[in-house]
Amino acid sequence: MSDRPVVKQLSVFIANESGRVSEVTGILGEADVNIRGFSVSDTAEYGILRLVVDAPERAHELLREQGFTVRVDDVICIDLPDQPGGLARVLRIVAEAGVNIEYVYSLVSTFVVINVADVDRALHLLGDKPVRLVSQADITEVRL
Repeated sequence: MSDRPVVKQLSVFIANESGRVSEVTGILGEADVNIRGFSVSDTAEYGILRLVVDAPERAHELLREQGFTVRVDDVICIDLPDQPGGLARVLRIVAEAGVNIEYVYSLVSTFVVINVADVDRALHLLGDKPVRLVSQADITEVRL
């Protein structure tokens, strides 16, 4: 059924080594493919970069041409109210029906979390760059 309200998600399988996420996002950026949301999960050897982009078919083709293993899946995207308990209420509907939620991540926000091995070093490296670092206070105050 083509009128299903789903979003196409790309799962890109990458080696867990420095620069691989940057390589994938660079390929897409150079091709004017806009990333609307992403998630990275990893093990010791490999990672999965999950992406929602504005041109999923083109992104899929570009990444495969560059030798990446890419899978495309239908996922559900929900516009949540920015209020306490908004996410919990939606997830509860699915969970109470016995449908397993495999993972959840957010889209479109310009706030991005980066977990690094050395937080202090990364903060130092970013400190004099044109990057706005976000504090916990910023997170507490944000209203979309």
